[in-house]
Amino acid sequence: MRRLCPAAILLCLTPFVSAQVTPQEARATQAFNAAKSSPLQLHAFLANMPKGADLHMHLSGAIYAETFIANAAADHLCVNSVTLSLFKPTPQQLACEEGSVAAASAFKDQHLYDALIDAFSMRSFVPTPAISGHDQFFATFARFGPIDKSHVPEWLDEVASRSAAQNGQYLEIMQTPTFGAAARLGYQLGWPEVSSSPSGQHRDATPDELAHLRDQLLAAPEFRTNLTEARAELDDALTGFKLRDHCGQPNATPACSIQIRFLAQVLRAFPPQQVFAQTLLYFELASQDPNVVGINFVQPEDAYMAMSEYHRQMLMLDYLHSAYPKVHISLHAGELAPGLVPPDGLAFHIREAVDLGHAERIGHGVDVMYERDPKALLKELADRHVMVEINLTSNDGILGITGKNHPLPAYRAAHVPVALSTDDEGVSRGNITQEYTRAALDFNLSYIDLKNMARTGLEHSFLTGPSLWLSADNFTRPVPACATQPTGAKTPTPKCTAYLKSSDKATQQWELEHRFKSFEAQLP
Repeated sequence: MRRLCPAAILLCLTPFVSAQVTPQEARATQAFNAAKSSPLQLHAFLANMPKGADLHMHLSGAIYAETFIANAAADHLCVNSVTLSLFKPTPQQLACEEGSVAAASAFKDQHLYDALIDAFSMRSFVPTPAISGHDQFFATFARFGPIDKSHVPEWLDEVASRSAAQNGQYLEIMQTPTFGAAARLGYQLGWPEVSSSPSGQHRDATPDELAHLRDQLLAAPEFRTNLTEARAELDDALTGFKLRDHCGQPNATPACSIQIRFLAQVLRAFPPQQVFAQTLLYFELASQDPNVVGINFVQPEDAYMAMSEYHRQMLMLDYLHSAYPKVHISLHAGELAPGLVPPDGLAFHIREAVDLGHAERIGHGVDVMYERDPKALLKELADRHVMVEINLTSNDGILGITGKNHPLPAYRAAHVPVALSTDDEGVSRGNITQEYTRAALDFNLSYIDLKNMARTGLEHSFLTGPSLWLSADNFTRPVPACATQPTGAKTPTPKCTAYLKSSDKATQQWELEHRFKSFEAQLP
């Protein structure tokens, strides 16, 4: 049962923690409560607060439009004057075709510059009966999509620098490595027996059929080549980022302090032969590349193919999980709201993501209270310690879900682990501090609530190794190897040091505790 907190401290502990509040935490709570009277003061307080991990971040969506404009100019791209979409001119063209202008001209045309920022993001957007926030949000990606991937090291620098400036530690970044050859092979091999329904939907494949299809894909030279290219693409991006930021050198930038891992994201709004081939490619990639810690499915969950193929895709994951049980899975599920899809479309996505898709984390989970038997589902999520990635700003911009209509209080009341994340901070024009500020104000969360959300993020990261904490989602007792000194001490004991060296996750968790000690000690 949740314990009551002393009135003098004026805080309320999360369902996962029942330890006594330390004097340092009490002082931090007082400073937090004082800052909470002003959103601006609260933002300034939270900007310096340790935040641990951001586990739900799409790289392309995390980049600000200003960067994309500079990239487009460097790539000599053109801008369609009507749609404000970027495109690459043909080699024969000496200048952009009629009806378009060079992206570089935005630096001499403030109107165009402003229009591109608005087109590449949610800035200045006001929903109308014809264009919703959902429509604008997802349309942005196609507009800046032609920018060359050679800029990925720069993008990693941008998100890591922003995280470091806000006292972050770890980013689990969703990215789509090259998969064209695998997709083409998937189409060539086909899918078992297409049904004769007018919609052209495919039937479910049996586990044996999926195993046979997997064998065919793995045996193809072009599939293996694609796998090598995908790994090299991510490795080169990280290497380029580290060179750019002088990581490991005396003049290393603060961005180098951020640990980066990738989640390979599968495009879900396509036929099953492509989705299976891409998913298999990324399961193989995550099995071989330590920088790829898991997979996720992306694209609008309400899209026709995403909705009609959802159950079949969960069956794919059920099979692939049996073949690759060590590959971590986080899934976008329940990024839906009433009216966006028929009522039946709200009733099963989160449950199937967990029961069939083997999701260890759920991204968004906004429609949980519209699922069949939501009380039982919440209990299952809590009992299985399935964490929900809470993205308040994008839930507002895409779905129009805020305040009392958001399920965050329901998750917390049911003891489901939750952590705050940014989703697409560039498109949304925000950052992780904005998410913490919004959570505190919209849901009246305490300093201890936010502190434990930061802990929960690292607890449910896909970093290798066991947790620092003895029991899942209980941040009161560290493992015995590290229990003989204050958690987060500057110099761990030899026994604890050996344990931390065996676990990337525990190392980051110890560092988070150390940062909290430093942060709280510096408060007045």
